[in-house]
Amino acid sequence: MRKRRVVLLGATGSIGESTRKVARDIPERMEIVGMSAHSNLAKLQEAAKDFPKAKLAVSSGPDGVERLVDLATMPEADMVLIAIVGTGGLRPALAAIEAGKDIAVASKEILVMAGEAVMKAARRKGVNVLPVDSEHNAIFQCLENHMAKRSDTGGKSAETARDSLSSEVRRLILTASGGPFRTWPAEKLAGVTIEQALKHPTWNMGAKITIDSATLFNKGLEMIEARWLFDVEMARVDVIVHPQSIIHSMVEFIDSSILAQLSVTDMCFPIQYAVTWPERVPNSLPPLDFARIAKLDFEAPRRADFPALDLARAAGEAGGALPAVLNAANEVAVAAFLGRRCGFPAIWQTVEQVMSEHQPVAGADLDAILSSDSWARARASELLGA
Repeated sequence: MRKRRVVLLGATGSIGESTRKVARDIPERMEIVGMSAHSNLAKLQEAAKDFPKAKLAVSSGPDGVERLVDLATMPEADMVLIAIVGTGGLRPALAAIEAGKDIAVASKEILVMAGEAVMKAARRKGVNVLPVDSEHNAIFQCLENHMAKRSDTGGKSAETARDSLSSEVRRLILTASGGPFRTWPAEKLAGVTIEQALKHPTWNMGAKITIDSATLFNKGLEMIEARWLFDVEMARVDVIVHPQSIIHSMVEFIDSSILAQLSVTDMCFPIQYAVTWPERVPNSLPPLDFARIAKLDFEAPRRADFPALDLARAAGEAGGALPAVLNAANEVAVAAFLGRRCGFPAIWQTVEQVMSEHQPVAGADLDAILSSDSWARARASELLGA
């Protein structure tokens, strides 16, 4: 039974708080040896009281990324859990992989922007990319035997394991709560307020990801992330609305069997599994009470009223730098909405416009992706009058 020594990038956000809770709950299996925050040093120091040996870093300022890279490559760490919102975790993630460390990914943007590069680097270095998002962690658990094959074998055998996964899986089915406006008529969406959009029906998350859940861009980003994590085409990644958020995602196999992962809505579950995988350990989290749940509902997403899913599918199918463009434009538009500088529908309208203007980049390398990211942010800001 081994203890994982974990660097936590983004220690003061909602995922960071849940990660610290897991570390306190299973100290014999998890030790936090490094932590970062963006700018709130006081909150970071408060968080570090439970982990007095942890090295600390603040990532704001011109040399902030280098501080994150230093943490991510600490010799005493064997895992880096990346819970930074936005693109700031990409360079530390790649640095951690090059240093031979497993990474646990809660930041969708890393795999949305550079999924091909990240997964290729992980295979080359023989390290694991472990999902922390509840949906991808659920799929990871449903594919547990395949994931073990990919981890335990190298070279040609690893390729064989990936081929086996690809040939046996028909669909990856991501579940979505539907957000706070699931039942709203389309004509009311133009009047959505910030306060309404921040009232998520099942999860307690940060502002940006909560708005993404309300627009369904969160699920769109997850579709692209799943495509790279599990090495399947976008056509085999699907979304179903499940308001209770009890089933976190499902896998449909070619024999029409479906496996699902269920638990209460608490991010501590996927965080713990990412840290302790391939083992399971007891904790203080509550089990499901099926009699109390009584029923589980499902419905198709309203794609016409919430275009984020179709925009994400188009970006994922096109590949290159277009997923980075989608992600960047969405970040700018969400910030504008939170700053009361645009209406709710302007979020997806801006993303669609920026995507339509982007010039495709064939075989985009990391520099091209970052360049497209910068262009998309500038263009989205221009469209929003910022």
